[in-house]
Amino acid sequence: MELLAPLEHGLRQLDEKRLRRSRRIAYTPCAPHVTVDDRHMLAFCSNDYLGLAAHPRLVEALREGAARYGVGSGGSHLISGHSRAHALLEERFAEFLATFLEAPRALYFCTGYMANLSVLTALAGPDAELFCEELNHASLIDGARLARANVQVYAHGDVDQLERLLQVRGAKTKVVVTDSVFSMDGHLAPLPQLLELCERYGAWLVVDDAHGFGVLGAHGCGALEHFNLRSSNLVYIGTLGKAAGVSGAFVAAHGTVIEWLLQRARPYIYSTAAPPALAHALLTSLDLISGEEGSQRRAHLQHLIAQLQATLRLRSWKLLLSPTAIQPVIIGSNEEALGAAAALYDRGIWIPAIRPPTIPANTARLRITLSAVHTAADVAQLADTLSALEPLANG
Repeated sequence: MELLAPLEHGLRQLDEKRLRRSRRIAYTPCAPHVTVDDRHMLAFCSNDYLGLAAHPRLVEALREGAARYGVGSGGSHLISGHSRAHALLEERFAEFLATFLEAPRALYFCTGYMANLSVLTALAGPDAELFCEELNHASLIDGARLARANVQVYAHGDVDQLERLLQVRGAKTKVVVTDSVFSMDGHLAPLPQLLELCERYGAWLVVDDAHGFGVLGAHGCGALEHFNLRSSNLVYIGTLGKAAGVSGAFVAAHGTVIEWLLQRARPYIYSTAAPPALAHALLTSLDLISGEEGSQRRAHLQHLIAQLQATLRLRSWKLLLSPTAIQPVIIGSNEEALGAAAALYDRGIWIPAIRPPTIPANTARLRITLSAVHTAADVAQLADTLSALEPLANG
């Protein structure tokens, strides 16, 4: 079929560059020890940083939510799908972040991707200017494109370049956009410096805290708590399918910002609301994150991070030191990274090889992610196996 020819050609090119992606099938709940494609594996590849995805209290809360509210929402939030569970959850998010945001209000979204598209397209338009971090997530890049605003990209973590851009650009509405924790290298954005610039130059600071919410801060409030930030210039986005263990995302900001999103954010207005049972389960997730168990899990996670960094012995491969659960090992070529991932899989350890276009060319890597429900023995097995594997791979 003639229409298929360019697609088949494109797939062949992906194969030649070792860039075709594939899926594996998990037969068990998200956990360190899983059954994948009928094999028992030790997994270091989920974003379930606190190990809540299969927590018995969340499982029970989801069951209770389904019994109370049913399976689906039946409509968009602005038609008939906004349940009491959604409303309670939004109130809890606003309370959770009240220390860091002025007059906060929150809005719950089906996905983090939807939340990011909504914020950027509603806050910025043709008369606005977006100042975007070079390593922002794909959802923020797509949101900037859809906003039809003028976009300026500043180099990773380069506060000085951002200030020069803010000084010379004259748009009425300025929006600085950044991840808090960069998902492929684990680095933290310099949020205190970014916020100071935004307050000085009258700009919004949009922070996508997908990989920080629940993990960073003494109470799991994320990057804002980690850096002890407070400002009315902040628009905060938290993802709920990672450390929170469930699904969806939320935006928290000044109440006027949230009301504007409610009126103008097309992905929110024209999407069916997430099942209320998920929102009901997330109320329990917030209890776990902010309570003693959450504190204990965050502390254990930090011990595991320190253990891996102290015991992994690499020669030509490089572990990017990160204070977060994301611990990438830079390998270089796509072929070698795929070979390393396959060799680990053969030895019962599941870690994905990350390749372009997700990351820059020639920086293919193993993206190791740790969870609070990993044990010290799990991390020791990983460090020993990976340390022994590198000389064989470079052979």
